[in-house]
Amino acid sequence: MKNVKLGLVQMTCNANKEDNLQKAIIRIKEAAAKGAQIICLQELFTSLYFCDVEDYDNFALAESIPGPSTDVLQQVAGELGVVIIASLFEKRTEGLYHNTTAVLDADGSYLGKYRKMHIPDDPGFYEKFYFTPGDLGYKVFNTKFAKIGVLICWDQWYPEAARLTTLMGAEILFYPTAIGWATSQDQETNEEQHNAWQTIQSSHAIANGVHVVGVNRVGEEAGVKFWGGSFISNPFGKLLYKGSVNDEEVHVQEIDLGKSDSYRIHWPFLRDRRIDSYSQITKRFIDED
Repeated sequence: MKNVKLGLVQMTCNANKEDNLQKAIIRIKEAAAKGAQIICLQELFTSLYFCDVEDYDNFALAESIPGPSTDVLQQVAGELGVVIIASLFEKRTEGLYHNTTAVLDADGSYLGKYRKMHIPDDPGFYEKFYFTPGDLGYKVFNTKFAKIGVLICWDQWYPEAARLTTLMGAEILFYPTAIGWATSQDQETNEEQHNAWQTIQSSHAIANGVHVVGVNRVGEEAGVKFWGGSFISNPFGKLLYKGSVNDEEVHVQEIDLGKSDSYRIHWPFLRDRRIDSYSQITKRFIDED
């Protein structure tokens, strides 16, 4: 057995960065008090989801990584003896910005960062205006408690990202997320999209034989109602936890990573991959000519 306790922090945010950071720290401490060892915060947790508009003033929300927020969270991680997964708006240099997640180990050390690879551009989600696509590739982090992979929100729709991160040895895939639906949409469309969001991530768990953790924000911002619904899927796609669609929650779930070998023995998808036949996957589209 290799038991690990995961903490999921699902919360609302406001326009004050310091308020949101301190709120997150309170929730981290709550999760740690419940026994959490690896604690994941939602995407861009220090602010409102500002990508609902294209506004140059929003670039002032960005910071360096490592930087002010990671400095504070490193101290919290070291004091509590927990791993923290923190999604932040990164200012790399003047005019160059990323949607980035930092990973802080249980001794307070900075393990590194992952920059979001897939950047959406849809009504209410104008991320291409703000974020340069990630250039660090897919990443895994050897934390005190597990070897983890971190992907971010829009990455969750791409099986290639989950597969490559798994092939690098990730035992758990974490997805900090900010996704919801426009309140102008009809309820049927909302339900279909919500179900698709959960299904695609659970399918990554099944296909790769790993636990998948999605941590989403909650509340309504600028006509978007965020789904909440943070969840943990085991490697057979069973939901071990599903959060509220309306309320803030701090949840701690124990999982057994020692079972991963059993999952992969019974459903040996990695064994049966035909890697000799996948060369065309790097094409945008496979034209007949």
